[in-house]
Amino acid sequence: MVKPLYGNAGSAVFHVGRNDANLAALTELFGQVWREPFMAQAFIRAVESGDKRIVLVDGEVAGAINRIPGAGEIRSNLAAGGRAEATALTPGELAICAAIGPELRKRGLLFVGIDVIGGKWLTEINVTSPTGIVAMDAFNGTDTPGLIWDVIERKVAAMAAAA
Repeated sequence: MVKPLYGNAGSAVFHVGRNDANLAALTELFGQVWREPFMAQAFIRAVESGDKRIVLVDGEVAGAINRIPGAGEIRSNLAAGGRAEATALTPGELAICAAIGPELRKRGLLFVGIDVIGGKWLTEINVTSPTGIVAMDAFNGTDTPGLIWDVIERKVAAMAAAA
């Protein structure tokens, strides 16, 4: 998988084979036309069953959805034709969240969406505007935006009290 480091919504994500002749052209595209850093990741076939978007608020799990790729697609992003399904987290996924949650909180990252494939491969940490909370809240009956604002208000109140 070759994709822009700062991309979103599955845009400009390419699946190339080990000896794919397009790899050199993609490298040129990212290096000369886009001028954006790019990354390469191993293709994880388990993505065919979806990847989980897990939302963490202040380092704690707020919920998740399983994103299933559309027909003929390898991208599971909702904006790229993927569809959301209700899901529960596996012990492995909970362990990933427990491992990274404290560091996210320490860095002041209040609203983060991580992508996990196959219950064990953390493939992305999205910090700029992770999607999926509308579907997640619809499935779970939760209010993630309200939760985010509650955390912000607590942090502001704590800063004001300390001043």
